[in-house]
Amino acid sequence: MASIKLVLRTNQEDKTGHSPLYIRLIKDRKTKFIVTGIKLKENEWDDVKQKVKRNYPNSTRMNAFLSQKIADAEAMVADNERKRGNISAKRLKEAIKGKDIKNFFEYAYERCERVRGNVSPQTYKAYKMNIQKFEKFLGTNEIYFEDITVTVLNDYVNFMSNRLKNGSTTMHYALNILAIMFKDAIREEVISLNTYPFASVRIKKDKSTRLFLNKEQIEQLKNHKSSFGQTDTYFRDMFIFSCYAGGLRFSDVVTLQWKNYNEAEQRISLDIRKTHRSHQFKIGQTAIEILNKYKTENSQPDDFIFPIIQDDDFFLKTREYQAKYISNKNALCGQKLRRMGKELEFPFSLQFHLSRHTFATQALANGMRIEYVSKLLDHSDIGITQIYAKIVNEELDKAVEKYIL
Repeated sequence: MASIKLVLRTNQEDKTGHSPLYIRLIKDRKTKFIVTGIKLKENEWDDVKQKVKRNYPNSTRMNAFLSQKIADAEAMVADNERKRGNISAKRLKEAIKGKDIKNFFEYAYERCERVRGNVSPQTYKAYKMNIQKFEKFLGTNEIYFEDITVTVLNDYVNFMSNRLKNGSTTMHYALNILAIMFKDAIREEVISLNTYPFASVRIKKDKSTRLFLNKEQIEQLKNHKSSFGQTDTYFRDMFIFSCYAGGLRFSDVVTLQWKNYNEAEQRISLDIRKTHRSHQFKIGQTAIEILNKYKTENSQPDDFIFPIIQDDDFFLKTREYQAKYISNKNALCGQKLRRMGKELEFPFSLQFHLSRHTFATQALANGMRIEYVSKLLDHSDIGITQIYAKIVNEELDKAVEKYIL
């Protein structure tokens, strides 16, 4: 509970002997002072009775004004504490001064719009979707930062797990986005540090398995003749290319242009769309053969290597359109690959991201150092790459058990 009192700050006395009268607010042992705009001489103020003395001109009118000021402040504090629970002293001060206290969703949606030009369209969309997901769970957008407690977040985790059947990765991502909003609000001094509830929320990790193609399956896919059209061949070649070209993501392969390939050095150079980091690496013979398959006498530096993007000029106009177009083509690619995987009777659902896993496991199995694999995959932390090293070791153990023991 906050306490409110009028205080004459005589340590700020001016040359005329007058000192400013403040409203002092104490909450959670933190003190905030709010100006009243009134100055008094020390002998005009009764601190015990919280009134000006009779020697002050128009003392009755001034005491009525101060009583109303305190009553308004106390009402504002009581209303905010009732609505928002453990609200900070800073926010109470702002409420008393008449500043608008934004609720969580007002701040979060505004923040999304502020950063829209600085993040990828996919990231912006993910922010909005996950904030809307949290809002749908709560059933209201009238909630303040202080209302989002550890209990609320644990209930949200249970909702995602039991009702939405989300995996641990999806749940972690959903909470991370909410946490980003809290961290920015703390940095901008909208809320206090002790409002942050995420440190005490735990999500049990799934026992996930990283799928990948072995050498035999890669060869089967390379030699596969689809009966569903030329587009299937394009997507298959893009997948195989990624397996032998650093595990490039679909968004980077589909937008790869001839100017990104130095034929003399057999080197790919590009800016990764997801991380915006500059990336370059040498490619091997299989990847080169796939590129040569699409190279013609009329190929221009700005042409896309794989003939998936139809209208080059229109595609390059806006980031939003690019993101939507790539997402649609990625979905189509997934459909085509799954169908090919079924035709080849693979024991898993074939999808483009498995090319990334395949490159990593094959590179490590062939003796490439893990830091090199991490660099080629454009991982920010080598710890992310270590999961592939674990997979390779497990496969070696299985081979030993099968053929030696």
